[in-house]
Amino acid sequence: MIVTLTPNPSTDRTVTLTGALERGAVQRAASVISQAGGKGVNISRACLEAGVPTTAVLPCAESDAFALDLAAAGIPASLVPVDGDVRVNLTISEPDGTTTKLNSPGTPATAALLGELGSRLGDLAARADWVVLAGSLPPDAPAGWYADLVGDLRRVTRVAVDTSDAPLAALVDRLGEAAPHLMKPNGHELASLTGGRLDGDALEADPDAAAAAAVELLDRGVEALLVTLGGHGAVLVTTDDDGAPVAWHATPPPTEVVSTVGAGDSSLFGYLLGHERGLGGPDRLALAVAYGSAAAGLPGTTIPHPGEVHPELVAVRRLRVPRGAAR
Repeated sequence: MIVTLTPNPSTDRTVTLTGALERGAVQRAASVISQAGGKGVNISRACLEAGVPTTAVLPCAESDAFALDLAAAGIPASLVPVDGDVRVNLTISEPDGTTTKLNSPGTPATAALLGELGSRLGDLAARADWVVLAGSLPPDAPAGWYADLVGDLRRVTRVAVDTSDAPLAALVDRLGEAAPHLMKPNGHELASLTGGRLDGDALEADPDAAAAAAVELLDRGVEALLVTLGGHGAVLVTTDDDGAPVAWHATPPPTEVVSTVGAGDSSLFGYLLGHERGLGGPDRLALAVAYGSAAAGLPGTTIPHPGEVHPELVAVRRLRVPRGAAR
């Protein structure tokens, strides 16, 4: 079972335009799609599509329309009651695949809410193959809350984290005591952890640089890093049987990009699914990139069905990453 935590869920509303976005103009939309989302929810939705048992843990009132959407989709959820509605995140999608996101802050967290979310995770962790901590934290949540959770959960099960900004920085600061088994930064998030030595755009275009930067976190206790590089694919960095770092780069098949929103969540699920199937590192990476590219070809935050995912079309090559290369 894959248990997901989405502490700051959102209704993802995607507006698809008929032309390029023009600031200050009145434009017509080709379509508007609303879906119950958030990174962890998206991963649980992917689990459902692939027949993998899952439970999504999140703060949400049972009467909220968001909860009704989850129930209608058949997503098993453990809802912690909260005052206030689930936030709305707006994505504006242009015909060439360019996306602009406007994210709401969400309902402020209380100590009681965070404590109950942690308790729900602890109860489920003993039956889980993975616990995934995903997305932003709600207002008023301590930046180090994910690190607190990892420190507890890693004693019970495998933990994956996909976050950014202050929660990511706080987690990295505490890797010595709270290193997750898997981290999934994108190129810009990984660059933010290098002390300004690397530019995010340059790193996304350079798989060798991405792998070298990821080794720094590997050396500090993270078991594997899946670094998504947008249209350049993804890099997986882990260790071999002797404890030496190994890395692979995978490039996606040609894809007509419709929306990149949720593609990273699909990539993370693809990796976890590969682990569930007992696949080796290169095959897990191929499945991750295949899921991400399939999601990018779908509208909104639509999760691809396994039949739409083609890892056989993903090219994987091994990178040279000598120990200490990132130092």
